[in-house]
Amino acid sequence: MTEEFPSTQHAIQFVGKDEVVHNPAKPMYPLGPTQVLLRTEAVGICFSDTKLLHAFDSHPRKSEVLAGLSAGELATIPSYQPGTNPVVPGHEPVGRIVAVGSDVVHHRVGERVLVQTDYRHLPTASSNAAFGYNFEGALQEYVVLDERVIMDPATGERFLIPVSERPTASAVALIEPWACVEAAYAWGERQTLKAGGRLLVVADGPVTGLDALLADAAPASVTVLGGADVPGADRVASVEELAGSFDDIVYVGSDADLAEALGARLGFGGVMDVVLAGGSFARPVKIDVGRVHYDLIRYTGTAGSDAAAGYARIPAQCELREGERIAIVGAAGPMGLMHTVRTAVSGVPGISMDAVDVDDARLAHLAEVVAPIAASRGVPATFRNSRTEPLEAGYSYIAAMVPAPFLITQAVEIAADGAIVNAFAGFAIGTMADLDLTAIATKGIYLVGTSGSRIQDMRTVLAKVEDGTLDTDVSLWAVTGMAGVAEAIDAVNNRTSGGKIMVYPMLPELGMVRLAELDERLPEVAAAMVDGRWGTAAEAALLASQA
Repeated sequence: MTEEFPSTQHAIQFVGKDEVVHNPAKPMYPLGPTQVLLRTEAVGICFSDTKLLHAFDSHPRKSEVLAGLSAGELATIPSYQPGTNPVVPGHEPVGRIVAVGSDVVHHRVGERVLVQTDYRHLPTASSNAAFGYNFEGALQEYVVLDERVIMDPATGERFLIPVSERPTASAVALIEPWACVEAAYAWGERQTLKAGGRLLVVADGPVTGLDALLADAAPASVTVLGGADVPGADRVASVEELAGSFDDIVYVGSDADLAEALGARLGFGGVMDVVLAGGSFARPVKIDVGRVHYDLIRYTGTAGSDAAAGYARIPAQCELREGERIAIVGAAGPMGLMHTVRTAVSGVPGISMDAVDVDDARLAHLAEVVAPIAASRGVPATFRNSRTEPLEAGYSYIAAMVPAPFLITQAVEIAADGAIVNAFAGFAIGTMADLDLTAIATKGIYLVGTSGSRIQDMRTVLAKVEDGTLDTDVSLWAVTGMAGVAEAIDAVNNRTSGGKIMVYPMLPELGMVRLAELDERLPEVAAAMVDGRWGTAAEAALLASQA
């Protein structure tokens, strides 16, 4: 590096399963011709960081990149650290570009940028590459990125999104988790067969509505299990004879064992249409809710015999609808707070919200933050402990923040006809929930989940922050420098945090301080807050206090 930059820096590194270290002298990498050096202003701690810490090299996003860049190209990127290599986490950052390589075309020194961190164009064995996973993240003072990685090859869009100087660093860093929330509602859902995909039809006789589905979107291949007559289809005699995965499965029947076996055959983004034809399942069906979240698999269906009716029930997106009765389960955690605020400010007419948790202290904090916002927007909101006040049936939208399978089971049980059950929590793939598939098909309940965010989701939230429509700092619960990161990770891992924790990497010695403790521990920072809210003056006072 030139004399402008230090030769070493403070960094947080995951070096093995459940092994986190604060390295005060991590070497700075030399900057290659296609690379960009980002100085980290702030970075949020995410529950996903704890999942990487627990899994380390077995995490699907820590494995090697298989396509998109050659092994030779990857070898020239020093921040590419797959497998058992120590890695710097931190995928919720804002930073400033302070140097660029000689061949960099799309980025310039001086830009303040929000970082899109999900590299879907670089697949791994069972997921995709990501900043803060197999590419080093922002829990360090400086981070090297490569322009071959941070450009979307499909659209030409930059993954470093310019932002103005107006918002706080924390407000910009918080856009990434808020964008994940935005994506959970804005993600487009497929309402037809996948054109050019693989279709499996499982039925013993004719399938009503199949011709309409095939006419709407023609798959590349059709396989039939059973006696259904589909011209030109390949035929198999058992599930065991099926080869590969399928984009669509139309199952006419109600055998739980068969439904479970077929669910395992859904490919990424696959849809299973359960056509009960008047039948019902004799027991709950085990559904991989981890795959609903990460692999975007979907279940739909109908009580009748028309296969097209199941697809007709799929919403174009899982946005809130007029008159919704909404339950947000796990609402008092960091992501739940974001869901409750987004609901309160959504502007959707006639909605009401129950914010649900099992921790009275965190619920009280949530109510303190969210109740005034909801009241100002005319959204009826209650804050209830489900241990003492169990939820009754009749919700038209249920969002689950906690990765506990029984909560998804309960959500289906209390869902109204046509309800959306949003499995937002990051269940590990292979996490099975016992679900009433009869109710899902009969009542038209739609089970959905999403992982991460897209550039358009980040731009949507950024626009709200820039124009003052949304203050993402409302979800801030604590601040810290590098010395407090281990404590911050523990708070997130143990679900004791009542909101987001923001790390300022340029403050190496600062421990974690809850905003509620600022009066006692950092009174000069507390005095700079306005009406008890974090903002530009408070952030400036924090940085000055550690100078």
